[in-house]
Order: sequence, then C-alpha cells, then structure tokens
Amino acid sequence: MAARNRADIESAVEKIRSEGGEARGFPVDLRDMDACARLIPDVAGDFGSVDILINNAGIFQPVPIEDVTEEIWDQQIDLNLKSAFLLSKAAIGQMRKQGGGKIVNISSIAGIGGFPNSAAYCASKGGLVNLTKAMCMEVAKHNINVNSVAPGNIKTDMNAHLREIEGYDDHNASLTPSGVGHLDPSELTGAVVFLASDDARSVHGINLLVDGGWAAW
Repeated sequence: MAARNRADIESAVEKIRSEGGEARGFPVDLRDMDACARLIPDVAGDFGSVDILINNAGIFQPVPIEDVTEEIWDQQIDLNLKSAFLLSKAAIGQMRKQGGGKIVNISSIAGIGGFPNSAAYCASKGGLVNLTKAMCMEVAKHNINVNSVAPGNIKTDMNAHLREIEGYDDHNASLTPSGVGHLDPSELTGAVVFLASDDARSVHGINLLVDGGWAAW
C-alpha cells in the first residue's frame, strides 16, 4: 500500500498482521513516475508477484469554478487521475510477465455526471472512467482485467465536513431510490473483491456503480 501518512500505513499494516495476514507498507509519492516505477518491483520482490492493483488514492476540494486555482486543479488531477495512470503503467509490465493480473480503479458517480463546485474532481474521475476503458483495450489480451468501481456518496474523511451540515445527508438520501444519503465504505468491498477475483476473468472495461441507485435517476 502507498500513502502520505506513515502512521496510517503502519496502523493498516499492524491491523492486517494482527488478523493473520501478511503486509508491508511502501510510502510513495504517487504523483512521481520514477517512484511508481520503483514501487512495483519492490512489491514483487517482497511478495513474488503483483496480482492486484487497486487505485484508490484521492482528494476532493469543492470550490466554485471561478475560484479554482491552478494548484487546486493540479492537486486533484494529479492524485485522482495521474497516480492511477502511473501505477497502472508500472504494474502492467509486471503483470504481463506473470501471465495476468487485475487492476481496479476507484472512480465515482462524479465521473459519470456533473456536480457543482467540483470541476476538477469531476474531470479527474471522468478521466479515470475512460482511462479504465482505454487500458482494457490494450491489455485484455494479456489476461489483465482493468475495471472501475464508481462509489456514490460514501462516509469518508473527504466529505466529513459536509456531512456535518444540517440536512446534507437527508438531501442526498432524497436523491437515491434506496433512501440512503451516505453508504458505509464496507459496502464497496464486495464489488472490488469480485472485480479482483477469477470470477471476473471475462469482465473488462466496466464502471460498476455502487451508489444506492443514485444514477438510476
């Protein structure tokens, strides 16, 4: 795994180990092509292969479009979209040598529709959805599955400040057939595990919505 906060990495590693799994943290700047290129052989060296890549790094900075600075734009495009490209680029070579692998990109309902004050975020997630399709066109023949999962509104640190606003969760709940304003992160697990499993060996280039029915309307 890769993250900016070493304490979070160490905590995740210890949790996995305490439950009987094997884990090691790899602190990496995911916006750096050379760092990503070094990461994949490091992981393969420790674990023997890189079978599954989940591109889940992301940042959300809601700002009216007239107030979006170049820095705000670049931060979201670089972490939400560029990092997925760089890690996938590095991992695909390793996966080809192994005879296959799975790549799952975590996109968003913001990748298939527009949201106010979210120009950079929507652009990054929309790019990730189409990057998924483009990559699958090249690597499916190498037994590499590339797909994405599009969460709806999920309870995360990125939107915690918004969920504190009175009526915000109720408003989002009114926009979904399920009547749920924000899903628990654990509700994404099954979709990601499926796309990373052999059961999805013939699934290529999809964007699987896990949104409480948001997009159905």
